[in-house]
Formats: sequence, C-alpha cells, structure tokens
Amino acid sequence: MGKHNKVAIVTGAGSGIGRAVALALLADGYRVALAGRRAEALQAVVDESGAGERGLAVPTDVTDPAAVQNLFESTVKAFGRVDLLFNNAGTNVPGVLLEDLSLAQWQSVVDVNFTGMFLCIQQAFRVMQAQSPRGGRIINNGSISSTTPRPNSIAYTATKHAVRGMTKAAALDGRKYDIAVGQIDIGNAATNMTARMTKGILQAHGETVVEPVMDVQVVGQSVLYMDSLPLEANVLFHTVMATKMPFVGRG
Repeated sequence: MGKHNKVAIVTGAGSGIGRAVALALLADGYRVALAGRRAEALQAVVDESGAGERGLAVPTDVTDPAAVQNLFESTVKAFGRVDLLFNNAGTNVPGVLLEDLSLAQWQSVVDVNFTGMFLCIQQAFRVMQAQSPRGGRIINNGSISSTTPRPNSIAYTATKHAVRGMTKAAALDGRKYDIAVGQIDIGNAATNMTARMTKGILQAHGETVVEPVMDVQVVGQSVLYMDSLPLEANVLFHTVMATKMPFVGRG
C-alpha cells in the first residue's frame, strides 16, 4: 500500500476511531480532509501526522447540509477529487433506561448517526459520479451495534441498524457510478469513548463485566485494506473486534 495519490475525507476525525484512521491514511500517503466540530482537535491530528499540506482540517457539523457540501467542495478545491469517504462521525447518549430517554437525546443521536451519515453519502455520490476518473469508495462506520445491541442503547442501536440499510442501498445505487460502498463494524477499539470497558460494562444478563479491548490502530489497518482493493471489488461488511470480547455467544 502507499505510493498513490488518493484523496480521502474522514468525518469525526478529531478523536478516537476517526483520528486513528486519518493518521493511518496520512501515513500511507493519502491526502486527507479531516472533518469534525472542533477545529483545534482536527489541526492537532494534522500536526501529529507530520503530513503537512497533505492534511486539511475542515470544521464540519455533519447534521448541516451546507456544512457537508462545504466539506466536499473544500476537499475538491484543495486536492482535486475524493477517492474515499470514511463516514465515521457518530454520537451516543449516556446509558439510560429506554423509558427515561428524552426525545432530545433520541433526536441528537438520530441527527448525527443517521441523517449526518446520509448527508455525507449523498454528497460523496454527487462528487464521485462527476469526477474523472469516475467513482470512489465509501466506508460507513457501523459498529457491531448494527447487528447486536447492548442494554440501554436503543437510540444508538437503532441508528446503527439503519446504517446497515443505508450501506446496502448505497452499495446498490453506487454501482452505476463505479462507487463501492462498504461498512466496518468495530468491537471494543480502545478509545476515550470505550474507556468504560476497562472499568466494567453492563451485560445482557445484568452483570457488569470488564471487557477486552484492541488497539485502535487495527481499525486504521482495516480501512487501508478495504480501500486497497480495486473498485471492481468491495468489502460489503467487515467486522474487526477484540478477539475475546463477549460478542459471539450467548449472554
């Protein structure tokens, strides 16, 4: 891998999985537009990468269609095209009982995880179908919550199940434009968002258990692999997880 001239957009790039993937892409020679709400966090990732002008911080609220359009226009203006969208921006609310979840909490998760991801897919389609050479790849961050819930996670789980449907629909609709769409489902990558795993997390049977985690850099390697394929090949669903986490089995 490497020795190419690919251009990528990474949303939610200021921390966690997005940061790890942006760093992996920059290290591999990509030119990367890093999107997120906090300009200083995005610039810190660019600075850390040592990639100089190959990294572009574009403060973006993915729930705002104009901001998403600006993200893609800024990327094309700086780098000429978009070959890869890592559609990663996501949010969650503190684990509260289903019956206590407020409408505002529900809506905040839907706006980012579902609508925001759609807006980025739509803009990527518009750019990728019009550029020359045509096409590109979209990788949605689904999470293993796209198939299997944790307790007290109805908003997050519902949106991540919805992402799975968006991945399938976009993969179908992207064929005519040479746009490959796939999804990465990540289990227990060690980030600030998953720090609670090491303290213990509520299981389906009601007990709190410390769960194994994996190095978040593994996710960057996975995205690099998925995008290393020619556009005639697509990893539709890719699950990468801490080997010993309690996901496969009965709880």
